[in-house]
Amino acid sequence: MIENLLKQEALSEQGQSHHATKALVFSAPSGAGKTTLVRRLMAQRNDLAFSISATNRPLRGNEVSGEDYHFFSSEEFLARVEAGEFLEWEEVYPGRYYGTLRSEIELHWSKGKHILFDVDVEGGLRLKEILGDRILAVFVRPPSLEVLEARLRARGTESEVDIAGRLAKAEAEMRRAPGFDVELVNGDLEEATAELVQRTQDFLGSSATPGG
Repeated sequence: MIENLLKQEALSEQGQSHHATKALVFSAPSGAGKTTLVRRLMAQRNDLAFSISATNRPLRGNEVSGEDYHFFSSEEFLARVEAGEFLEWEEVYPGRYYGTLRSEIELHWSKGKHILFDVDVEGGLRLKEILGDRILAVFVRPPSLEVLEARLRARGTESEVDIAGRLAKAEAEMRRAPGFDVELVNGDLEEATAELVQRTQDFLGSSATPGG
């Protein structure tokens, strides 16, 4: 169905492309502030729908399946992969899978909503490869690794081993940033938010009712 939607949009593109349903994908190293920026953007527009990712990791705290993530057992996740239910999926950590269900995209595009993805770097690049000009790929980065380290330490939730691992992963992820359409430096939150809102408007056009 996703392929059919893409074909239909291509056929009707002349004179209507500005109103075609599109997508945004956000990827970033842990601690770059991506989630805060995504929430701020969604509060500014009523034409965005958040794509809920799927994972085989256990629920944490008050998380709810179908709201925070689609939670599956490892066996069910891999069975869905085999059945072709994922548009993209990755083994982000050994034995830990994350992916984008085709049904999420079909649901939101059929309602005329632009889709917002919040995925890891490999997933973001894969979605860019699949959706091409229909998606704006945004890489959120900290001003420097030193700033990122300070943010991670300020959380007070990671051990020294965890921090070292996240910094090493962040350095590798930042080398992939040129593959994205936009590299958004999140040094000052207000400035980063303003730039994100403007770039989104340039790509999607104005939202019918800001903040709706």
